[in-house]
Amino acid sequence: MKAAKVLIPYQRKWVADTSRVRVWEKSRRIGASYCLAFEAAMEAAKSKDAGGQDTFYLSYNKEMTQTFIRDCAYWAKVFNLVASELEEVVLKDEDRDITVYRIRFASGFSVWGLPSEPRSLRSKQGRVIIDEAAFVDDLPELMKAAFALLMWGGSVSILSTHNGEENPFNELVKEIRAGVRKYSLHRTTLDDAIADGLYKTICKRASPPRPWSKEAEDEWRAALIADYGDGADEELFCIPNRSSGAFLTTPMIEACMTESIPLLTWTPPSPDFVDWPKEVAATYTKGWVQEHLAPLLAKLPGDCAHFVGEDFGRSGDLSVFVAATETRDLRLVPPFVLELRNCPHRTQKQILFAVLDALPRFSGISLDARGNGSALAEAARQEYGPELVREVMISEAWYRETMPKLKARIEDKTLALPKRAEILSDLRLLRVVKGVARMPEQRTTDKTGSRHGDSAIAFAMLVDAREKLGSVERWEYAGIAMTGMDWRGWE
Repeated sequence: MKAAKVLIPYQRKWVADTSRVRVWEKSRRIGASYCLAFEAAMEAAKSKDAGGQDTFYLSYNKEMTQTFIRDCAYWAKVFNLVASELEEVVLKDEDRDITVYRIRFASGFSVWGLPSEPRSLRSKQGRVIIDEAAFVDDLPELMKAAFALLMWGGSVSILSTHNGEENPFNELVKEIRAGVRKYSLHRTTLDDAIADGLYKTICKRASPPRPWSKEAEDEWRAALIADYGDGADEELFCIPNRSSGAFLTTPMIEACMTESIPLLTWTPPSPDFVDWPKEVAATYTKGWVQEHLAPLLAKLPGDCAHFVGEDFGRSGDLSVFVAATETRDLRLVPPFVLELRNCPHRTQKQILFAVLDALPRFSGISLDARGNGSALAEAARQEYGPELVREVMISEAWYRETMPKLKARIEDKTLALPKRAEILSDLRLLRVVKGVARMPEQRTTDKTGSRHGDSAIAFAMLVDAREKLGSVERWEYAGIAMTGMDWRGWE
């Protein structure tokens, strides 16, 4: 109730997150540290039986640390929590003395402001906050020291604006998105904060309060962006600097390639194939599937899960289907990659359903549901059910979440790729634009026509299907036959 009264929605979401390790990539000027001071005061005021703990706040800047402790004292007064004034304490250390700041609560717990040095956390127990983590001297070592406190029930919160593409904080964020680190991740840009009411809150708390208007809000936003100039993307919109260029390197991709995976291409048997009678076209397509796909599908192991990714195209772009076996060592290995060029909608549906029907333990598919692709995605959902079909509207958010996972699988060699120049070209086409890997408007050509990185998106969809639908397991009943059972006495 207290949080609901004084915090903005994105701040409440952070406070409500009880994960052992939380990470927050954020814009400046959104009140994140203010929110953490509220949380620290509330936690330190709890009794031991209620889960109270000490909180240790670390930042690269002495003034930031003093401000944080003062904010804790402010919250203590607002909610009538019995606490001391800010204290400056000198701790003796074998190397040199350390000046720290503290506010003590009646519960017996304290909020401490410490230097951002790993040795500051020696012999400590409780909650750790690393603020503006991208700017501390040695974030990896500081994290190692902080994580030692998790052994006895502590927690670690790491938050920062960005400080460059190669910074350890950005590497941490990318590892979380790739699933390498199983930590909770929050992201709040300036626009996210404004949408949640940041500027309205500023107007209410101004002295004297001033009326809110959309025009004033837009002017305030524009002034902030102008103030930061070329640094606005990094400082306000969570986009690290020096973030441009190819997303995947050639050696990285080639290390995952194997000649054992064929690349198949379906093309219409004649220019007027789209006008063939439905039954005739279906018969031809069925024969093509039986000749080219059925022998490969028949070899798939029956005791492994299978996932599919799809990128849709009709006349300009390719449609690409990537089915893959999840092996016992958790690698995704396609039996083939299938490209459809200038393939009518009904034929795409026929081929896709033939593949899905033949997959042992079919466990999920993610399909490109943009534009005309929505019809095929919807048909698959109606045929196989929403628990096995994801209709994906590709967006910047999807790129941000999915591409690090695709890259992690390629780096770890847990995704097998056909050894073909077309596949290499598609994956190399991915570019990092404003901190997010995506498919640019650039096109390439091969012997069959133009390409737009189609197989790269299909592989990303495959990874998406595994990540989002991999926990779904279809069950079949195999129990005792009920015929002739005597139910007397069970009524």
